[in-house]
Parts: sequence; structure tokens; C-alpha cells
Amino acid sequence: MAIEAVIWDFGGVFTTSPFEAFNRYEEANGLPRDFIRALNAENSDTNAWARFERTELSPDEFDAAFAAEARAKGFDVPGRDVIALLHGDLRPQMVRALERCKARFKNGCITNNVKPSDGANFWEEGDRGIHPVMGVFDHVIESSKVGLRKPDPRIYEMMCEALSVSPGACAYLDDLGINCKPARALGMHTIKVLNADQAIEDLEKLTGLGLR
Repeated sequence: MAIEAVIWDFGGVFTTSPFEAFNRYEEANGLPRDFIRALNAENSDTNAWARFERTELSPDEFDAAFAAEARAKGFDVPGRDVIALLHGDLRPQMVRALERCKARFKNGCITNNVKPSDGANFWEEGDRGIHPVMGVFDHVIESSKVGLRKPDPRIYEMMCEALSVSPGACAYLDDLGINCKPARALGMHTIKVLNADQAIEDLEKLTGLGLR
């Protein structure tokens, strides 16, 4: 089946991965490398991070809950420190690829995100220039707004319904394999994003478009 829609993750795809910021924080604070990432992956549907992305915890509640999980592992890491590390730098070559896909395909974004403590929209203009990018998509699904988060298959099905496409007619890009797996099980053509050049090359092969 021909590609009719491209569905994108945001963090780690259009921006540099927060894992890089996590590693810098860990090195600066004497933590084991990938400690934050591993903690967020443990009990991945019920831990503090998962509940925060579904807006089941307020920022203050996440701060305390994450700190408790870290203390159980023998380290002191406030949740508020993790929140501060989430925003990566925008990758302009990925934005160009999105704009070129926009001329040919429907485009959606599924992002696991959190609501900021002041209650503003996570993508407000001024947030490192991210807001204009979000406006390019035909539809955006944010975990913090719908109460679901990847890798729950329902969130991918919601996007297909919103774009009026079947999963088999979709390309899906994400920097996490765990999020690609359910998309692939639904029939989507998945691309695990390791870096911008690789992602664009793989998407060019899949769509037949020049995206650079």
C-alpha cells in the first residue's frame, strides 16, 4: 500500500534527545550513566514518569514521586530537575523534511509530553521556536491532554482515525524502539530515529521523496 501519511514523534526526532541532557546531568551529579532513563523504564506503565505524562500527577507530585523512586535506588534526584532537562535543541533538517512531506502526505505528531507547572500549553510560542513547527502538522496528539501515552496502541489508532488513514498507509518515526513496536504491529512502516541524517535517508527510501 502506498504511503498516505507520515506520523512523527517529537522529542528525539525534531529535537535532540533528552537522553543527552540526562547523561550530562548524571555525569555532573555523580549518578550512574543512564540512571534517569532506566528509572523511567522500570514499571513503565505505573512509574512516576508514566503517570506524569498522562497528567495523573501534578508537577509537584511528580517531583516527590520521582525523588522517592530515585531514593529507593540509593540516589537523590528531584523530579523537578528531570523536568528541566526535557527540552532539546531543534533539528532544522528534520523541520525541512516535515515541510516537504507536507506537500505530499498527511502529517501527524504523537508526543508523550507533560503540562508545565504554570498551566500553559507545552508548545507555546517562544519555547525555543517549537510552536511554529507544531503548526505544520495536520493533527497533534499529546499524552498530557488525552490521558494515554505511547506505547499504548490506542494512541496510534487515534491518530489514524484523525487522519482518516489505515495503519498500513502510514510511516511512523520515533527515537524509541519500544514506541515503534506497537506501530509496526498495527501495520505501520516504522523508522527508528538514531540521528537526523539516518532518519531522513530512511524516510526518503520509504516515500520516494527528496527531503533534504
